[in-house]
Amino acid sequence: MSVTSIVLVHAHAIFREGLRHHLQALPDFRIAGEASNGQQAIQLVDYTDPDLVLMEVDLPGINGLEVSRALKRTHPHVGIILFSNALDGDFVVKAIRAGVAAYMPRNIEWPILLQTLIEVRRGEYPINDLVLSLPDVASQVLAAFRQMVVDEDTQSIYSPLSPRELEVLELVAAGRTNKEIAQRLDISNQTVKNHVSSILRKLAVNDRTQAVVYAMRRGWIKVVLPGD
Repeated sequence: MSVTSIVLVHAHAIFREGLRHHLQALPDFRIAGEASNGQQAIQLVDYTDPDLVLMEVDLPGINGLEVSRALKRTHPHVGIILFSNALDGDFVVKAIRAGVAAYMPRNIEWPILLQTLIEVRRGEYPINDLVLSLPDVASQVLAAFRQMVVDEDTQSIYSPLSPRELEVLELVAAGRTNKEIAQRLDISNQTVKNHVSSILRKLAVNDRTQAVVYAMRRGWIKVVLPGD
């Protein structure tokens, strides 16, 4: 993989300086530019066309979520990583819908941030793993996407998935582990893994959460949330 170009967006120069210090020490990354507000960020990305954007949510003028939406319309290939201490279902839904690939708390440790940069550069969406790791947030996010299916009328009758794959995906959406799915369907753990791999390949998505959201928005699966 070639050198990864990054745009840094934060209102405070000292924060950008810290990120720049770490990134410039790595040969695989290059700082394409820096911006201190949302409007500058949009103009800078238009000019430099970077691979990644590291951006604070709370920016002067246009906030990070609005900038993310604007960038994904004009630069869909750009991987966006947001810094914010806000973490609730409403925020995560907005971030996912804006095309954000990853969410990082402001006090993130450098090794974790570096790994996230690598994953997003590969086209992955670590924000989805974050959702699944927090049951309360996952319930809010899945409920919101289930409502989006109704609001946007995006259901589709045809599904490329087999009945068994749909069963597996519904259990994934319910938060079941591979072991639990295997026990529930009376199949081996390896068979579950094979089904999941097939699902990801057929839907051309990178991870389980993307597959769940994709299928929900087309009405292929129904997710039963606690209390339903």
